[in-house]
Amino acid sequence: MTLPLSSVLVLGAGELGLSVLQGLLSQPSIAQKQTTLSVLLRPESTSSSKDASQIQSWGITIIRHDISSLNPDSLARILKPYDAVISCLGFAAGPGTQLKITQAALAAGVKRFFPWQFGVDYDAIGRGSGQTLFDEQLQVRKLLREQSEVDWVIVSTGVFMSFVFEESFGLVLGVKDLQADAVYVRGLGSWENGLTVTAVEDIGRLTAMALFDGSVRQQVVHTAGESFTYEELAAVVGRVSGKTVHKELWDRRHLMEDLNVEPDDTIRKYRVAFASGKGVKWDKATSYNETKGIAVASLSSWLASTLGQ
Repeated sequence: MTLPLSSVLVLGAGELGLSVLQGLLSQPSIAQKQTTLSVLLRPESTSSSKDASQIQSWGITIIRHDISSLNPDSLARILKPYDAVISCLGFAAGPGTQLKITQAALAAGVKRFFPWQFGVDYDAIGRGSGQTLFDEQLQVRKLLREQSEVDWVIVSTGVFMSFVFEESFGLVLGVKDLQADAVYVRGLGSWENGLTVTAVEDIGRLTAMALFDGSVRQQVVHTAGESFTYEELAAVVGRVSGKTVHKELWDRRHLMEDLNVEPDDTIRKYRVAFASGKGVKWDKATSYNETKGIAVASLSSWLASTLGQ
């Protein structure tokens, strides 16, 4: 059943927000102008005019507010006119932001709310993971589950596929360097541990589909472009890149020692949390895209496309 929604507001238009907006534009009710689409951006002095021009060319209404300066009640008044709200403001928005947005959405009484939970399965990870922002995500889930007035959906996507290949993450090094004849792949915790990943373009499409999917209510749905062990990651990287792969295991002890050097470093916290092997990998066969028969990018196809193959 397709849900009738008269208006949708997306918070933020970064990498994820732009993909969600593009996914929404392909939904029939929005394409046919039965549902209006708006996006909340920061004031003009702090946001990209290039992105704003692109968004306006798509026929999307832009409203501007600085969420960091608003309290939940003020934000609720902004959200209230909309049937559905999708938050694409992530951890970069700062501690407390996820709770504030959730409190505002509940106070506004929107019909449908998708919080920014695009990532790992925080329920499975639990508290005390080493990544303090994960604990805030658990508080968001608690708030949503304690009420029944606002229909909510959480989309657990695993790690964004592009993040796996970010040099700063330290998992895969040298794969994008055309001059390098070797690649370094690291395992976190053990080679049997691994990750579930989804390409951000697919996250946008799947989130848009789930928004109008009446069978998805008051629940967590999982997406999966690929679920792999670090051993399998090394094999895919070697096969697709054609380069020699050097493997290095970072066990939990090493990762904790590394974190102790810079205890506030977010990337180091991610590595420690992921090394536990909890809540970061699930069976692709049970994912939303797989059960709905929706084709998505695999690890190998995404990497080949990125490398221009």
